Amino acid sequence: MKRSRYTEEQIIGILKQHQAGLGAKDLCRKHGISDATFYKWRSKYGGMEVNEAQRLRGLEDENRRLKHLVADLSLGTC
Repeated sequence: MKRSRYTEEQIIGILKQHQAGLGAKDLCRKHGISDATFYKWRSKYGGMEVNEAQRLRGLEDENRRLKHLVADLSLGTC
């Protein structure tokens, strides 16, 4: 998976700027992102705080690890 240039903390900061009244197009131009990226971020991280985003990342990592364990067990490679 491609790694993002921006951390979750930076993404949430950008979204908070939008909530404060800056336009989406202005933010996209300022940070060098596309409109689609901005709206994808807004759908995923909209309304979140930094600690919630960190918890989400931890849960996604744990979910990925558990899926690998189940796949290994079903293939009998463990």
